[in-house]
Amino acid sequence: MTRVMTVVGTRPEIIRLSRVIARLDATVEHTLVHTGQNWDPTLSDIFFTELRLRPPDRYLGVDVTSLGRVLGGVLVGVEQAITEVRPDALLVLGDTNSCIAALIARRMRVPVYHMEAGNRCFDLNVPEETNRRLVDHVADFNLVYTEHARRNLLAEGLHPRRILHTGSPMREVLEHYRPDVDRSRVLDQLELEPGGYFLVSAHREENVDDAGRLARLLDCLRAVRRSWELPVLVSTHPRTRKRLEALAPDPTGLEGISFHEPFGLLDYVRLQAQSRCTLSDSGTISEEAAIIGFPAVTLRESIERPEALDAGSVIMTGLDADGVVEAVAVAIRQAAVEPMPCPADYQVADTSRRVLDFILSTVRRHHDWAGIRR
Repeated sequence: MTRVMTVVGTRPEIIRLSRVIARLDATVEHTLVHTGQNWDPTLSDIFFTELRLRPPDRYLGVDVTSLGRVLGGVLVGVEQAITEVRPDALLVLGDTNSCIAALIARRMRVPVYHMEAGNRCFDLNVPEETNRRLVDHVADFNLVYTEHARRNLLAEGLHPRRILHTGSPMREVLEHYRPDVDRSRVLDQLELEPGGYFLVSAHREENVDDAGRLARLLDCLRAVRRSWELPVLVSTHPRTRKRLEALAPDPTGLEGISFHEPFGLLDYVRLQAQSRCTLSDSGTISEEAAIIGFPAVTLRESIERPEALDAGSVIMTGLDADGVVEAVAVAIRQAAVEPMPCPADYQVADTSRRVLDFILSTVRRHHDWAGIRR
């Protein structure tokens, strides 16, 4: 039986890979490795519980106190796992530091499959951009969500046979867990009315690690609160909370803005769907807004999912308070009069099957071509 190893380390990876993990578990000899990059239970354990995923086979518990320790821990831990398991293929998703597992796998002659390949924001100030470029070129096979991503890889010289266009996995994930989302009582628990609040999440290094930009983010939230006089809920990543504590912002003007522990997937999706508007610097906001159909604003200066801008499913603003207020007003107005446009690549309902079938179709032939014997 084919042996596949999947490496995850963060909340987005667990969510996006949830249906792929389930399908691999049911079909092949599957080893799930968690690096521990997101160590907080609110960013890890809760998602295995909510998504009804089995615990990882291996938890590396990498030291997250510095970038070097994270990367070194991933490389050493995955090297040991590969040595002991001897997988036929290694699967990673996205652009996190955990994806650097691809490097050691490639050096150990394990074919690497990279989901969410080819995304580019063309801004090297974004740490994930370096990871994307490195992993795409190390990977044996790149599984792209969109035509934009495929063209990016071709422009960088990757051979077409190394690229598979799978579509985004998020529709499959959201459809599978829709009954659980519908059962969420989070609005009742927080005493909220549909359309009666704004939802915010911001965690990216370029937005929260610089005190000046973090202060501008708070100015944006104050401006939204003043303009609509509705509650503003912030799902507060541990990284963001740590930076807020260091900044010690003046509480004046923060009335009506509440900072919560990170919500689980089910509650967060429910809150997004019922919000007046959701503001986020997450990459996933582009897909979730288009698929679910809620007004959304992206708090970033660059975006690696241009198809969302092509379709008009999100508005990108950066951290200019006036621009954010204007974008929120436009997003709300448009959502009230016309359905949310959804790119075709966000409407794929069987991405997990495509991923599995491609791995099984290529891994043995790749072994023969490369002279690998296992």
